[in-house]
Amino acid sequence: MVTDDRKNVQKIGFILIPGFALMSYASAVEPLRAANLLAGKDIYALSSHAAEGDEVETSSGIPVPSSPLPGRSTGLHTVFVCAGGTPVDWNVPTVLACLRQLAREGVRIGGISGGPYLMAAAGLLEDRDFTIHWEHAPALMEAFPGLAPRQARYVLDGNRITCGGGVAPLDMMHALISERMGSDFARRVSDWYLHTHVESSGAPQRASLAERYGVNHPGLLTVLETMEATIEAPLDRQAMAALAGVSPRHLDRLFAGLMQSSFLLEYRKIRLDHARRLLQQSPLSISEIAFATGFSSAGHFSRSYRAAFGEPPRSGRQGKAFSQRV
Repeated sequence: MVTDDRKNVQKIGFILIPGFALMSYASAVEPLRAANLLAGKDIYALSSHAAEGDEVETSSGIPVPSSPLPGRSTGLHTVFVCAGGTPVDWNVPTVLACLRQLAREGVRIGGISGGPYLMAAAGLLEDRDFTIHWEHAPALMEAFPGLAPRQARYVLDGNRITCGGGVAPLDMMHALISERMGSDFARRVSDWYLHTHVESSGAPQRASLAERYGVNHPGLLTVLETMEATIEAPLDRQAMAALAGVSPRHLDRLFAGLMQSSFLLEYRKIRLDHARRLLQQSPLSISEIAFATGFSSAGHFSRSYRAAFGEPPRSGRQGKAFSQRV
């Protein structure tokens, strides 16, 4: 009796949004290609799709051949949408409609890097556990206030898969290949790419606070973590000192000695960096961003922004017109 191996092939599609990161895409595709090679037969069939044209340019300008968006009853098992850049570049109604149709057909839907933003815009992440690249998280939460991404490398939630991008798809694909082929086979695939340390889904996307700020003092790290978590409603110096278990004057000495900065300067820098990301990625007005980052007025925000970055906030828009909806 001859077995039809085509029935055992899992069809995986990738919807590519212009400007997507080649590293994120390759980190997702290559483990599946290696799985076919190590299995000695096709266990995955891969396809790339785009809303327009027969090729899509990556963020580095490299064209990737693609087919039209998947239609009905394509037999796809899973579809990942890959996006990079900023949300203003992701206003592709045909892609949102395609994702909704595939979801109705029971296709497993995934998003890589900025891809979860499009899943949210398509209404596919309601009451779901999910993640997105940390750079895109503020814009997503402002655009969809009811959604709260988790800062994980990837999240598997039933028929929804989300991933922060970069090299994290290597970890995600290890999990998905393990799910289907077993952990021993998945380890062989990871070893093929010298991927000897496979991270768990909940591993952080960014370096620890100690690594990012170059300090190890527990109290100061507590204050820095709280600063990043209280951007919209900044706490005063006394409250922060109490959290660190030190006096306000000792907190000043910690900032001066360990960071060559001050409490106020560092807090303002964190808030302005966040504001800059919102200017680049969200449709909020400058006044709304001012209040979302704890400034008392748009004028105060504009003066602080210009002092920090040498340009007015409107320059952070990169000359693009933002839409309130995608």
